[in-house]
Amino acid sequence: MKLYAGVVCPHSHRTRLVLCEKDISIEIESVDPAAMPEDLRELNPYGDLPVLVDRGLVLYNSAIIMEYLDERFPHPPLMPVDPINRAQARLMLWRIDHDWFSLHRTLTEHEKKSDVAGARKTLRDGLTAIAPLFQQHEFVFGEGPTLVDCALTVLLWRLPVYGIELPAPARPMLRYAERMFARPAFRSSLTEQEFEIRHGKSA
Repeated sequence: MKLYAGVVCPHSHRTRLVLCEKDISIEIESVDPAAMPEDLRELNPYGDLPVLVDRGLVLYNSAIIMEYLDERFPHPPLMPVDPINRAQARLMLWRIDHDWFSLHRTLTEHEKKSDVAGARKTLRDGLTAIAPLFQQHEFVFGEGPTLVDCALTVLLWRLPVYGIELPAPARPMLRYAERMFARPAFRSSLTEQEFEIRHGKSA
């Protein structure tokens, strides 16, 4: 099993976080998304990261890879067991992807200030709106982390890159973020470049 991943790509990061939460040891090869090797492009016709190769199986799209890893290595589970909560987790993960992860390129590469400002507002307001969820629960669903937490934590880690500071009503979200950032699995998931997002050059 081998994972091709970018060193600052948020989709690659959340896939690595799943690996760390499950303590899965596989080969990870860092790839520059701006210079994708031709053989990797042949594996993934969309030319993006991450890409997982497991014997004859090739997977792309981080949400699909994350769920595959959770089913391939079932302990500890990173999806709710109850079918209703499981469906809700899948829906929330889709919404995080559709509404927020989709803003990454605009926030990091777009030159039009009005578009960047609009993306910042969308993400800031969206995170603030769900902050009350974390007043009573340590994780999004129940007492343990799920794939939703993996995706959300990676997004929250990048808020400084996006130029976003959450307002006072989002304090429960900020406390949740600090708890997640302190988890050994999250610390292990960071590349050196991702560590520098919040802490500068590592020693």
